[in-house]
Amino acid sequence: MMNSTGHPFEGATELFFGWLDYSFFVLMLVLSTMIGIYFGFWGKKSDSPDEYLLGGKSMATLPVAVSLVASIISGITVMGDPAETYTYGTLYWFRAVFYPIAVVMNYYLYLPVFYELQLTSIYEYLQLRFNRSVRVMASVLCTVGLVLYIPIVMYVPALALSQVTGLNIHFITPVISVICIFYTMLGGIKAVVWTDFLQGVVMVAASVAVIVLGLIHVGGFGVVWQKSLEGGRIRAFEMDPTPFQRMNFWSVSIGGTTTALGFMAVNQSLVQRFLSLPTFKKAQKSLIFLAVGTIFIKCITCFMGLVIFATYFGCDPLKTKAITRSDQLIAYYVVDIASSIPGLPGLFLAGIFSAALSTMSTALNSLGATLFEDFVRPCLKVKISDKTSNNIIKFLVVIIGAICVVMVFLVDQVGGVVQLSMSMHGVANGGTFGLFTFGMFYPRGNSKGALIGSIVSLLTMGWLVFGTQKALAERTMIYQKLPTSIEACGFNTTLTEVLTTEAPKGEAFILYRTSFLYYTAIGFIVMFVVGMIVSHFTEPPNIEEMNPKVFSPVIRKRILAKRRQLEMRIIEEKSALFTPPA
Repeated sequence: MMNSTGHPFEGATELFFGWLDYSFFVLMLVLSTMIGIYFGFWGKKSDSPDEYLLGGKSMATLPVAVSLVASIISGITVMGDPAETYTYGTLYWFRAVFYPIAVVMNYYLYLPVFYELQLTSIYEYLQLRFNRSVRVMASVLCTVGLVLYIPIVMYVPALALSQVTGLNIHFITPVISVICIFYTMLGGIKAVVWTDFLQGVVMVAASVAVIVLGLIHVGGFGVVWQKSLEGGRIRAFEMDPTPFQRMNFWSVSIGGTTTALGFMAVNQSLVQRFLSLPTFKKAQKSLIFLAVGTIFIKCITCFMGLVIFATYFGCDPLKTKAITRSDQLIAYYVVDIASSIPGLPGLFLAGIFSAALSTMSTALNSLGATLFEDFVRPCLKVKISDKTSNNIIKFLVVIIGAICVVMVFLVDQVGGVVQLSMSMHGVANGGTFGLFTFGMFYPRGNSKGALIGSIVSLLTMGWLVFGTQKALAERTMIYQKLPTSIEACGFNTTLTEVLTTEAPKGEAFILYRTSFLYYTAIGFIVMFVVGMIVSHFTEPPNIEEMNPKVFSPVIRKRILAKRRQLEMRIIEEKSALFTPPA
């Protein structure tokens, strides 16, 4: 079904940047770097970790809110969502429908706990609730999750730029990573937030412009819808309850909601932004803006997949070898469609880069904070100055960034960035989410249950995720793509088949077929159930001596009510002892 030479078919078009595109692209990188330089030297009040990590708690609501959206909507979203919709249909789009559920739960159940405690690292919570060992375990989960995730974030913009410039992807990756590491290291959370703000605005504006051009090109929304229906891309209520389908309604609704809640509620980088706001009401407003912005961006990126499908209906760029991976679709499409407006392709690709840089800078900043607070500071025998603390955090950012650059070479060997990113995120995200939920909602839970549960969750999910990736790499498990064709390309080819099928080279273990959307939910359940069992057979914590603020508001009310009942009973018993008989 493919050109045996590995090159594009004769007549297939390879598309590249023009000089104005390069100009816009470079301008965006320069502006991001200048923001980091400004906040590193002039835009800060002090050289303290509080200033570096929380912006001195003086950040404005709007830039923080936009930064939150930009952090979640990474380059993986901008490039991966259109490719996912183009290849597998609109099921993944339905994740946006369930985002409000996750936001409401975070609004009432999780965010109040972190804001009231005012912690630099959310993992300090686990030391307050359990002990030092549980906190360290959570930091290990966070580190594992981010170190697996950041290389994918780095890889995506490099893949896009490689498509439109012809440059080697392994030359591009270190360059963009150095820029991001530099402004994150220099400017701290303020640089991260304001570059996120700039990059988020550019990304949205360029995306909307490209969609409008695409609709004009294909003949309007009606044509997009009709061709999407004919191509089988409109998928919604596929109600088969099996967890072994790649995606269906239940995995999108249950798994998608759990993943979104876990990512928003107990994510150091997002909570760090909420805490950078001066009041809890402003933090709540930012959370609402996060929900609206995330849904809006998801709708844009997924709809773009349908527009691309309608544009190349009957002439698939992947089959003609104009591109080599489905994740390059959006870059190819933009240079093709938007070339009539000089500079717009460069601006759009700058938006993809911006989204990736935003997520990467956020992750580096939060991981630097976590490693310093949970691993470095406890090992220091002497008290160090705020300036020295800052320098250590910056050094950690550089080291983490360098490790992730090396790991990008491994990402190049696998495909499908949406599925890969959610799979890698699922290794630790479920255990982390379960650990915090265990602490906030299960007063009977103790440190032994929390520690053993999180370890079992990490090992279980590590086995499941990497076993699945191995099965996909060995082709013992294959996800069949929806049909595409090149019959309407207009150049000479004998490729008239519409549907490509490939038989697996064996049979993968059944659990490896579990939908990747369930990974966070599985990790969560394993952690919570094991934690409950261990806690049941070991000594319970003394709830009367614990700070009520470590529990979620709904649980806190019950605990305080029980304490009042206990106090009243004690008062009554004492009163009875000293009351003389009648």
